[in-house]
Amino acid sequence: MTRTLSISRDEYETMLERAHEGAPREVCGVLGGRRTAASVLVESAVPVPNVADEPRARYELDPERQLAAIESLEERGEEVVGFYHSHPDGPAGPSATDRAQATWLDAHYVIVSLPEESVGAWLWTGERFLERPVEID
Repeated sequence: MTRTLSISRDEYETMLERAHEGAPREVCGVLGGRRTAASVLVESAVPVPNVADEPRARYELDPERQLAAIESLEERGEEVVGFYHSHPDGPAGPSATDRAQATWLDAHYVIVSLPEESVGAWLWTGERFLERPVEID
């Protein structure tokens, strides 16, 4: 069964706002929530600074701030369900760079597309991305 990625309306709007504010640089962060039998619920989108050498073309989460974000989520009783980043000039789909840098097995990677004003979600299998349906609640 394919799990739906369910994102709260507030977190969806917050990710879009952050992407607009950060443009033309890519913004990024950690997604917190919980897994159920039918879906993965995103309850928090914690921003993490993008420390990539070329932040207009790729993202790299600041390692210390990423760890702090993960610890904060766990303290609230949430688990890491994935990560997000923006594509200021591109579609809500993984780029070749995104594929090459994906490392978290069974994590959802959410991409915010500014031109499309939308998000897309992909589950990383360790070998490839599988597109997942997104529901905004």
